[in-house]
Amino acid sequence: MNWHQWQEIIGVTGVFVLITVVLSIAIVQLASTWRAKAKLAREHEYRVLAETAVRTQEETERRLRDVQDRLRSIEHVLKEVD
Repeated sequence: MNWHQWQEIIGVTGVFVLITVVLSIAIVQLASTWRAKAKLAREHEYRVLAETAVRTQEETERRLRDVQDRLRSIEHVLKEVD
């Protein structure tokens, strides 16, 4: 093999390595971007779920207070009847 053939082999190998490295970096960056977007979406869903749970709990507490008030009034009426 002469010097030009070696230069061509080294050049092709270098270009192949460069393309492989660039594609690898691009794939890793895309994958990390997708993971970050998925994480944000999950966090948003958890936030919505937590807010819904808080609203439901507050509504349940309000209804419980109403029931307790009604029960007190019924107990009061029953005590008066005795």
